[in-house]
Amino acid sequence: MKRRKFVQLAGFGVSGMLLSYPIMGNTVPVEALLEPPLDVGQKKSLADAALNTAKSMNASYADIRIGRYLNQFITTRENKVQNIVNSESFGVGIRVIVNGTWGFAATNTVTTDGIKKATQQAVAIAKANSKFQKEPVKLAPAKSYGEVTWKTPIQKNAFEVPVSEKTDLLLKANDAAQENGATYAASNLFQVNEQKYFASSEGSYIDQDIHRIWPTFTVTTIDKGAGLFKTRQALSAPMGMGYEYMIPKNEDKVKGPLGVTLYKRSYDMVEDATLAARQSKEMLAAKSVEPGKYDLVLEPNHLGLTIHESIGHPLELDRVLGYEANYAGTSFATLDKWKSGKFNYGSKLVNIFADKTQVGSLGAVGYDDEGVQCKRWDLIKEGILVNYQATRDQVHMLGQNESHGCCYAQSWGDVQFQRMPNVSLAPGKDAYSVDQMIKDVEKGIYIAGRGSYSIDQQRYNFQFGGTLFYEIKNGAIAGMLNDVAYQSNTQEFWNSCAKICDENDYRLFGSFFDGKGQPSQVSAVSHGSSTARFNGINVINTGRTI
Repeated sequence: MKRRKFVQLAGFGVSGMLLSYPIMGNTVPVEALLEPPLDVGQKKSLADAALNTAKSMNASYADIRIGRYLNQFITTRENKVQNIVNSESFGVGIRVIVNGTWGFAATNTVTTDGIKKATQQAVAIAKANSKFQKEPVKLAPAKSYGEVTWKTPIQKNAFEVPVSEKTDLLLKANDAAQENGATYAASNLFQVNEQKYFASSEGSYIDQDIHRIWPTFTVTTIDKGAGLFKTRQALSAPMGMGYEYMIPKNEDKVKGPLGVTLYKRSYDMVEDATLAARQSKEMLAAKSVEPGKYDLVLEPNHLGLTIHESIGHPLELDRVLGYEANYAGTSFATLDKWKSGKFNYGSKLVNIFADKTQVGSLGAVGYDDEGVQCKRWDLIKEGILVNYQATRDQVHMLGQNESHGCCYAQSWGDVQFQRMPNVSLAPGKDAYSVDQMIKDVEKGIYIAGRGSYSIDQQRYNFQFGGTLFYEIKNGAIAGMLNDVAYQSNTQEFWNSCAKICDENDYRLFGSFFDGKGQPSQVSAVSHGSSTARFNGINVINTGRTI
């Protein structure tokens, strides 16, 4: 799955993409998703088989990941369920260091003998690789945590909810959209459970149970007389939560502009689909934007994608060093800029932090895939670049001796490597609402939701669209706009950040399928922010779609 598919997946063709998506593992009956995993004692015994074998073969380090990955994908269109896919993948990945060099092997033969053979293969690969290794691997110290567990703090396991109840909800959302004027409606529900056990030669035995969920839809309204159509995607965010996310809670409501009811930690799919149908009709009659300079008011669902592309990817250390370029290029944020201690990535209001402990986020885990306890750290502080994202074998290049805890593999069969943690914009410190922000704008555009985008291979020059666009005149919403996209470069854009709403407006955006690497792997990551204003940004007219 290529990285940009996470934007496209919410689109009209999601059902077709899902049908061709290479489902990890085997398709299974729905009942199999609730079968209990191996108990911790069995996992520890299997892990020790790998660790002892690696030690006997003179490995200086070894780790093993025993993984069971469960997925359920449901797709619907109008009044029909198009597809339900249940899948399970179970196996073991083993990583070793021999002669200062990494070796990796994996197997789905989860027995003592199968694991010993895979460990022997990993050692053989490391020895072969060591003939070409120029510098030995340097691992930052890691604590030994002994036997620990971590679970996503869910209230309701999505796999325990009957499929009929979930399909009824999706079809109800489709009905609501059509009853309010939509010509077509397609809805989808993605659910993931990762059951991962990590053990290392340093004495950690970590058992984790991780849950993620993503409801989404697209509604399309056609004006046959004019030969026009408009679509509106869901304004949901994928979350690291259970099925409780699908149950809207009154106390969780945040009243947004434009009649939108927002939820921080729950989602009303039917309400969103109803509003989407009405807004897609409004889009058909909206005027086309006049190009020029505008102050942009960007809400979190939109701004998360901009954070992802212009901050998240360029601050991955392997991209900065040129070791990685797949799916996102390298990075303009080179080490000399960081070493100067004064590179203005953004204005003084811009505080960007990485945090794999954010409750409800897609990237939330207790420990990463090399057994490092996850944490929060600053990437940009008061506009100045202060750090990157790095793993145990990378941080020494920054003169640091502690991993950031952002190592991840998409499955037991893939080697773990540096992946983006949750990267977020801190909310403003002073009380300030979206309504106040709009009142402070004379000539601007309010943008909600994500859309098409492009960015160069150094993550510098870019163009972003969106889902909904509203003109702001003299401190008030003046009507909907079409054909809006803004252009800037990363440094100019973030230095134009003039105001950020307070924590009451803070919400998460997420990417369920963020791709990286060769061979490619996907991961899930969230980006939090409050609505923010960027002054004097160049807006272009993309031309009316017919």
